[in-house]
Amino acid sequence: MMNKGLILVDIQNDYFIDGKMELAGMDAAAANAGKLLGLFRTNAWPTFHIQHIANYEGAAFFLPDTKGAELNPAIAPLAGETIIQKHFPNSFRETVFLDALKSAGVEQVVICGAMSHMCIDATTRAAADLGFGCVLIHDACATRNLEFEGKTIKAADVHASFMAALGSAYAQVASCSDFLSGAA
Repeated sequence: MMNKGLILVDIQNDYFIDGKMELAGMDAAAANAGKLLGLFRTNAWPTFHIQHIANYEGAAFFLPDTKGAELNPAIAPLAGETIIQKHFPNSFRETVFLDALKSAGVEQVVICGAMSHMCIDATTRAAADLGFGCVLIHDACATRNLEFEGKTIKAADVHASFMAALGSAYAQVASCSDFLSGAA
């Protein structure tokens, strides 16, 4: 059995109702992420909270030192849990994340959070490319509607497309209940 580590990507207040970038289904995704976090805490498995801080000019959300950039209470870190701050969609880029995973002996990462089409995609692909086994919990992730050439792509379609793509080559895509029951 591989040593597992949970990656909670960008489950931050700006993605929730009244945040600066509300996502479709974020409450349900965070609730499932909280269930995963409970399992990892019960088993004393490593947990990594990823927090995006937008440090570039013109950023609209996740601004430094704002309530919106704070990790949401649904997955609030406990003392001793690792928090990795990042400035790019890929959680590994210009961070100590890879070293933290290696130090904890993690071989398989369980990924959840937001946004499915951005940071979840970038982080999952990077983790797989770095040699980690990846399990992506699809119903513990959320995204938003996108626009392309004047057409609105519904959040559910964006999410499904990215889960399908990641599941084809980068990760085992599973539901929260399947993972919790040991079926995934």
